Amino acid sequence: MKVFVTGASGFVGSAVVQELIGAGHQVIGLARSEESSTAIRNAGAEVLSGGLEDLDILRQGASQADGIIHTAFIHDFSQYHKAGEVDQTAIRTMAEAVKESGKPMVVTAGLLNLPVINGFITEESLADNSLRKSETTALALAEEGINISVIRLPPSVHDKGDKGFVPFIISQARKNGMSAYPAEEKNWSAVHRLDAARLFRLAVEKGAAGAVYNAVGDSSIPLREIAALIGENLNLPVQALSGEELEKHFDWLSRFLSFEGAATGTRTREALNWEPVRPGLLEDMKENYFN
Repeated sequence: MKVFVTGASGFVGSAVVQELIGAGHQVIGLARSEESSTAIRNAGAEVLSGGLEDLDILRQGASQADGIIHTAFIHDFSQYHKAGEVDQTAIRTMAEAVKESGKPMVVTAGLLNLPVINGFITEESLADNSLRKSETTALALAEEGINISVIRLPPSVHDKGDKGFVPFIISQARKNGMSAYPAEEKNWSAVHRLDAARLFRLAVEKGAAGAVYNAVGDSSIPLREIAALIGENLNLPVQALSGEELEKHFDWLSRFLSFEGAATGTRTREALNWEPVRPGLLEDMKENYFN
């Protein structure tokens, strides 16, 4: 299978490219810079130059491939609404290009701010209030007959080289001389990026149209445990914060810390025969996040 991958040089996308090629697939990777192009070529993939707003390029990539994996997203939290609109348009554009072909398309979504069922976000939790609109966009397209499925990523997709939420929490601890966590008990789920990459491959190979898959390795890690580990490794005091103190310490991330992020992926594991085998978040942090 030849797979068109957006975000092919990114933290998650580069692992997806590696996983696909390792399984014998060919890859066309979307690249918006020369640096990204070089990384994608070095990984053994074909390069298609362009970004998420280059709609003709997206149509070309989708048309040339046998399947699509969409991992790209503009991570500008100061213009999150605009990023979401660009994402929606990109998804609809690629879906329209493969509408008559039945080619599989896998779209990335998030787990945070979804309804909790018996303490956990499950595959049955609906994405009406999701911070990203990719899931609702994809599922609406599935109802139109497009072969599209969704992979939800937890708040921490971890591995060496992570530039996401956890490294930011660590940087704020260093900056403020204190490792903090919300006084209101919250938990996060997590997945190693190589486990997530395997799930993306399985979804494009044999995912069901309209299906939602939860990429969950660690189901529930208390944020206070993450803070305690950071405090231990940086030799900093650990403190629970709330209100303005929490917002001041965590800046833009404080909004994301207000959501319960515990999640399960039982149905996902059964449907795609997927089992996470890589280290969990806390173990990975000890190994790779404080060097």
